[in-house]
Amino acid sequence: MLGRYILRRLLWTLITLFGVSLLTFLLIFAGPTDPAQALVGDKATGVSIDHIRQQYGLDKPLYVQYLTYMSHVLRGDLGDSYYFRQPVTKTLFSRLPATALLAVSIMVVSMLLAIPIGVIAALRHGTLLDRGVMIFQLLSLSLPTFFLGLLLIYFFAFKLKWFPVGGYGTFRQLILPTLSVAVPWSAWYATVLRSTMLDALSADYVRTAYAKGLGTRLVALRHMLRNALLPVVTMLGVDMASLLTGIVLVERVFSWPGIGFGTLQAAQHMDVPVIMGSVLFGAVLIGLANLIVDLLYTWLDPRVQLE
Repeated sequence: MLGRYILRRLLWTLITLFGVSLLTFLLIFAGPTDPAQALVGDKATGVSIDHIRQQYGLDKPLYVQYLTYMSHVLRGDLGDSYYFRQPVTKTLFSRLPATALLAVSIMVVSMLLAIPIGVIAALRHGTLLDRGVMIFQLLSLSLPTFFLGLLLIYFFAFKLKWFPVGGYGTFRQLILPTLSVAVPWSAWYATVLRSTMLDALSADYVRTAYAKGLGTRLVALRHMLRNALLPVVTMLGVDMASLLTGIVLVERVFSWPGIGFGTLQAAQHMDVPVIMGSVLFGAVLIGLANLIVDLLYTWLDPRVQLE
């Protein structure tokens, strides 16, 4: 049953990838910017533009270009980048380590902050501590990620000089971009966790655990937390996939050489193969993340059945 479910989900993922690729391809060429013109610059002559169109096959009908591209994709070839002058797979995977490092760091820090904050706020709901936590959560959520990143750079890089302004390669360079995303995300996770923990307080299994004489901390960690984490797990799956496709603004602010920053550069130069490859890569990650989340649901809550 599990194997058939996974195969069915993978089949739907393939169908989704086809729809995403078609829509992305149409949107790229529906815009006012000519890819050939973007490659050679605004001052290029008509002869140069025509030469570029012929070189990259941009002079062919749109459906021919799409079918040709998809035939290469089915063979595992995402094409060659117009701007980076190398295969798209090499462009993506060369930036994947930096993106993955930042993504994992953000997820770990977010959960280390969110779980204790959410649990404490739920167990102390209505108290001054709970109100203080809620104020912190609202303030964190109200700050845009890039703005929080600029504030962190100003105070901790320029004023205090504790961390470098940006870059990639050392642990100190990882801290500020991680916090700029992890702090608001942890506030959101903590808010959701607090809400689900409060709902669990009135559940029968919680009352039964208290009736057996178990302490508040044990009931919260052993019984309530596992069920309350289900919505957070859903959020984590989708957010992790989005992180692995890059956070453009954060990577731009901190000069982090991730996939998002590379995709932005490609979009600015209408690099069609990189744009298509990045979108398909993100769609695959989101599909796999949703599948993993569904499987985790059955482990966290045995009452959930795969259908």
